[in-house]
Amino acid sequence: MAHWLYKSEPFKWSWDQQVAAADKGTHWDGVRNHLAKQQLLAMKLGDRGFFYHSNEGKEIVGIVEVIREAYPDPSDPTGKFVMVDIKAVEPLKKPVSLAAIKAEPRLSEMALMKFSRLSVQPVTDAEWDIVLEMSRA
Repeated sequence: MAHWLYKSEPFKWSWDQQVAAADKGTHWDGVRNHLAKQQLLAMKLGDRGFFYHSNEGKEIVGIVEVIREAYPDPSDPTGKFVMVDIKAVEPLKKPVSLAAIKAEPRLSEMALMKFSRLSVQPVTDAEWDIVLEMSRA
């Protein structure tokens, strides 16, 4: 299973809204970056990801799961971009802030540090475990 990070501005789509969508989940649309598109295409049913509040909060707040693999994004008039569907799995015991991630040397290579503007990012297994560990501390 691969791991991912989904960035969302809470005023546009928050963790609480994701949770409210329940098992039907929601689509992750509007991606217009080719690297992010490649990430979406690589996602498989059951893959898990972190839900990250960007701009406001700047913290990982929960875990989501891919419930539908990549399919055409109808909001893209060019037909080049795709979306996936995700559902909330569980909140983190304690949100993990961007400041805490930056302060953790073992996360210095995390995509969140190197590609901060990318809305969908891969997370390595080691990074996944470290963030979960931080959320329980």
